[in-house]
Amino acid sequence: MLDQSIENYAKIKAILTELVKGEKNFIANASNFSSLIYNYFNYINWCGFYMLEHGELVLSTFQGKPACLRIAIGQGACGTAAAQKKTLVVENVHEFKGHIACDSDSRSEIVLPVIFDYKLYGVLDIDSSVFNRFSSEDSEFLRNMLRILLESSDITKLDGYYNPIDIKSE
Repeated sequence: MLDQSIENYAKIKAILTELVKGEKNFIANASNFSSLIYNYFNYINWCGFYMLEHGELVLSTFQGKPACLRIAIGQGACGTAAAQKKTLVVENVHEFKGHIACDSDSRSEIVLPVIFDYKLYGVLDIDSSVFNRFSSEDSEFLRNMLRILLESSDITKLDGYYNPIDIKSE
């Protein structure tokens, strides 16, 4: 695993905290979030969000090469993470059954569900060009970063545009 340094984690967190200060727009904050991870995390070749729209994941703000536009729930790593509502770390995307190859340079992947106020809004997808890129420390750090993004943004304003799934009763 290619762990980030504690200093780099702290730097990324400080930058995100400053970027979202006083800004509530989720799309604006998610755009900067994607750019921040893409530019400050080692060995990342794609970082972005897929948001739920009428039961499928639709490409949203991202950094990297052009990507797949729509992904069915339960399909690929993104759809699987959304269906399971839990973080999914894929050490080798070529061994992941049903992998959707949007970027042939990707070797490993981490997908985190975007959940706020008991609603699944979509997923955060991060790809790497190296195998076995994401550690448990990376996973925990990214969950904390996503929490900062969600708590500082008014994602609920997207309820009328996207179609989050209520997971309170699950």
